Amino acid sequence: MAKYTCTCCGKEHDEWPALGFIAPDDYAQLPEEKKADETYCELTHDFCTVNHPDQTDRFVRGVLFQKITDHCDTLDYGVWTSLSEKSFKDYYDNFNNPEHEAVYFGWLSNDLADYTFESCIPLNVVCAGDGKRPEFIPHESHDHPFVRDYYNGITKAEAERRIADMLAKTTHG
Repeated sequence: MAKYTCTCCGKEHDEWPALGFIAPDDYAQLPEEKKADETYCELTHDFCTVNHPDQTDRFVRGVLFQKITDHCDTLDYGVWTSLSEKSFKDYYDNFNNPEHEAVYFGWLSNDLADYTFESCIPLNVVCAGDGKRPEFIPHESHDHPFVRDYYNGITKAEAERRIADMLAKTTHG
């Protein structure tokens, strides 16, 4: 993998970048006037809420590590999951507690390139008590190509292609 210039810090890096999403898809697809309305939605680096007339959707940011079959690194995704009101509140209340350990149920809330998402992927949201973002682990029983790739792995060449594709999108719109 060639060096790349980070769109966040502007510095050049040698290691693979995480394929990150700034927001869950539900938020990203909102019209700009809704995003600007703080009573309708709120987005921070780690939390997002969208207050629809009939329900409130709650999301948290975490990490998902894609196994690479012919390389020692993983392809890291920075993605969002939805959480129930109870789980969101527990995670939010313990966000700054480095000893907080919990496992929540969530739904993957970003569509990943190279996959079609006709339904959401169920996840375990694992807070390991280390003060880091939670790790998302897809339910192995869910029949979806991404879940199969998560457990079986992808090749280094495939990982590098995905990185190059995402970098091209961020630098060329």
